[in-house]
Amino acid sequence: MTMKNIVYSLAQRYQSICTVLKHADGIAALALRCYLVPIFWMAGTNKFMHFQNTVEWFGNSDWGLALPFPYLMATLATSTELAGAILLALGLFTRLISIPLIITMFVAIVTVHLPNGWQAIADPNAPFANTQVLASTEKLEKAREILENYGNYEWLTSSGSFVILNNGIEFAVTYLIMLIALMVLGGGRYFSLDYFIKSKL
Repeated sequence: MTMKNIVYSLAQRYQSICTVLKHADGIAALALRCYLVPIFWMAGTNKFMHFQNTVEWFGNSDWGLALPFPYLMATLATSTELAGAILLALGLFTRLISIPLIITMFVAIVTVHLPNGWQAIADPNAPFANTQVLASTEKLEKAREILENYGNYEWLTSSGSFVILNNGIEFAVTYLIMLIALMVLGGGRYFSLDYFIKSKL
């Protein structure tokens, strides 16, 4: 068999695999949606249940975000997250709802997380560790010392090590990238109302 025939045979097999996988391309969009639904639902319901606190946090310049029109901004953020969770769960208007969710994530990145650097959880050994993360090492050691002396340390750490939250942009950027992917992919084949509506129309 010549090299040309081998290449042609491999290309045919690759094309056959792609044809089969085409029917499963909705799984990727479904996985992204299922991952994001509880995140936005929890964020939205938390804002809704403590709405007045959310408004104050959005508007306060001393300990909050100092955003203009805090009541409007809190309403938009809360409704976007709740509606986003519901629509992503159904796979309905997926590309459309991804846009305000992307804006919400971008605002969160710039106003809340960016001053803390990249890491969501402080780990001085990880890449992009800033001075805030490095300073957390001393706090973590002190907390560990207190727990070892005054608590049941083995029981407290049986599910994993203690960590210090750094609240950097890491998670928010991850969600932003996932939403951008959904804006391109849509709700996904077979697993979304978007697909069935489109097939009927």
